[in-house]
Amino acid sequence: MTEEKKVASVEEGVAEAATEKIAAKRIDEDYFVDFDFAGLKIDMNTMLKAGVHFGHQKSRKNPKMDEYIFGTRNGVNIMDLQKTVAHLEEATQFIEKIVSEGQDILFVGTKKQVKRLIESAAKKCNSSYVIDRWLGGTFTNFQNISGRTRFLRDGEEKMKRGEYDKYTKFEQMKIAEELERLERRMGGIKHMMRMPGAIFVTGVNEDDLAIKEAIKKNIPIIALVDTNVNPSNIDYPIPANEDAISSLRLMIGYVVKAVLAGKEKAKTSQTAKMAAVATPTKPVATK
Repeated sequence: MTEEKKVASVEEGVAEAATEKIAAKRIDEDYFVDFDFAGLKIDMNTMLKAGVHFGHQKSRKNPKMDEYIFGTRNGVNIMDLQKTVAHLEEATQFIEKIVSEGQDILFVGTKKQVKRLIESAAKKCNSSYVIDRWLGGTFTNFQNISGRTRFLRDGEEKMKRGEYDKYTKFEQMKIAEELERLERRMGGIKHMMRMPGAIFVTGVNEDDLAIKEAIKKNIPIIALVDTNVNPSNIDYPIPANEDAISSLRLMIGYVVKAVLAGKEKAKTSQTAKMAAVATPTKPVATK
């Protein structure tokens, strides 16, 4: 091999490694970048491979989860995947229905291992999300929260248009810091112009404040329920492992697919209505 070819080979190898690194980073940033939604089916085998059936230690079992538990293996509660399938089908049908009617789903997941998953999922289907501390009053004081998100949206637009350029450097810095703070706290809900049609929660124990506010405002709750939680206040409980990334990615993927299907139905329905309005009706012939 000539020296030129060796150099070319090395450069090619470096380029390939860089491409793989970029691809890996994209997958790390977007957990659903390579997710096959079209081929996603609700079945027990897929769930078994993802470890959806593994619950917590028997000693941590909540008695109210008994109906969803198949048995115990090596001291670990095993969930009945037949019931998981049935409840998931019911939940996704409900999601698809309300989204097709023009309502929104708010994704909620503040546990460390689920934050990036929830953010990726919500962005995939253009939905609002909460991945940091739940802001008290998000539902119960929605008018006040809406005022803050409006301020955030307006501020970001003004920043883009350069409307703050007339201020001093110090003033610009303080404005930028305030907008950044608001983005961290409520960036996921800044486009939530109205109350959602339902919320999807991945951690019943961790996100109990969101659940309490949803109950007060009569907002339906869809949630993953592990063997250590109380599913009593959940309208659509889905028995599933809520800790393993493989399980979370799969179960959240089902929800995203339902939201996308609902939005597609809404789009098709809207197109049909517009076509009907645009089509002139034939006059009735008179004798």
